[in-house]
Amino acid sequence: MRITSELTDAAVLQALGERIAQSRIEAGLTQAELAEQAGIGKRTLERMESGRGAELVTLIRVLRALKILEGLERLIPELPPSPIAQLKLRGKRRRRVSHPRGRPAPETDSAGAEAGAKPWRWGAQAPQSPPRAPGAQRTRRKT
Repeated sequence: MRITSELTDAAVLQALGERIAQSRIEAGLTQAELAEQAGIGKRTLERMESGRGAELVTLIRVLRALKILEGLERLIPELPPSPIAQLKLRGKRRRRVSHPRGRPAPETDSAGAEAGAKPWRWGAQAPQSPPRAPGAQRTRRKT
C-alpha cells in the first residue's frame, strides 16, 4: 500500500506495520528474536506490526535492529538553510524562532547592559524607601 496524505492515521499505521513485518521476515527473524534485539517486548512488536501504534523510541529501536534506521533520513531529510538565511546567520546555527515586536529592542553593550546605563558594582544597592513606623499602614495610590 502506498502511503499518501489521503490515508487515515490508522491506515498509515497499518501500512507501516506491514512494512516492518515484511522487513523482519526478509531479515529471517521471528517476532521474539527481533523484539529481543530491539529491547522491547514481543507483544509490543506484535501491536506495532498489526498497526496499533507504538512510541517513537520503540520504532527507532526496531528500525535499528532491522538495520534500516537510515531510512528515516529519506523520510525527514535535514533541510539546508537558504542562501539568504546563511548570510543573515553568518555561519551560526539558528536555535529558535523569533517574531518582530511592537518596538525595537534597546541598544545594549557587549555585556548586555543598556547603552548609557551605569554599570552595576558589588555592594551597590537599589534605593530604598524610608522605613515605616510600626503599625503604620500602606496607602494606595489611585490611578
